[in-house]
Amino acid sequence: MQFEVNAKQAYAYTGGKTFDAKLPTVVFVHGAQHDHSVWILQSRYLAHHGYGVLAVDLPGHGRSAGPALASIGELAEWIGAVQDAAGVKQAAIVGHSMGSLIALECAARHPDRVVKIALLAIAYPMKVSTELLDATKNNEPLAQDMVNIWSHLAYAQYPNNPGPGFWVIGENLRLMQRQKPGVMYVDFTACNAYAGGAEAATRVRCPALLLLARRDSMTPVRAAQDFAKSIEGAQVVVIDGSGHNMMAEKPDEVLDTLVAFLK
Repeated sequence: MQFEVNAKQAYAYTGGKTFDAKLPTVVFVHGAQHDHSVWILQSRYLAHHGYGVLAVDLPGHGRSAGPALASIGELAEWIGAVQDAAGVKQAAIVGHSMGSLIALECAARHPDRVVKIALLAIAYPMKVSTELLDATKNNEPLAQDMVNIWSHLAYAQYPNNPGPGFWVIGENLRLMQRQKPGVMYVDFTACNAYAGGAEAATRVRCPALLLLARRDSMTPVRAAQDFAKSIEGAQVVVIDGSGHNMMAEKPDEVLDTLVAFLK
């Protein structure tokens, strides 16, 4: 689905169904250096089971026009503008990594428009190491390799995943490589600089799910469990056998948890 947001072209995948704003809407928000395609299984299932789905490409990512937005606050406002452009009054927001910070900020800023939030692989603060941040600016191929290795368990390094013919780490690397130059630095700088999470957490008024991965080395479980206590009534679910890229390593478990939460 191609539409106009803030006078620029934006893209959202609708799960293989024509988007219907009258259905309960779920907005999927990807993480740094990714695009809508990380949500293919989850978005497609929900689109065929009674939901209107908008799996967005954030500005400057995938098929959406740039430039990439430099702060989590700007990105949260952009999601609100997406709802306006699509004719959606209320939506559940599902975000992964950087997208989880965006979903959190959306719920804090627009409590009347966000009915639920699912925060996948969240950590707060979401600080980025000096070495990685420098690489995203000066050596993107190195930064992509670093993130790719740290985002997966050891088994994903080899082409022997449960789905025959699929190589999770190779696919993720290619996804990062096809994003626009410079976007990676903007994304990781936005995560590193975001300082509003503690306040935002206290302003969340909708049901919240924190979906974490037991062996996530990018946003470790310990970095989210205490933070979860700041969100009133938040539900915490920890998936075993997965690293940061849980939608690829444990797609069915992620889907089942989201379906149960969104009902």
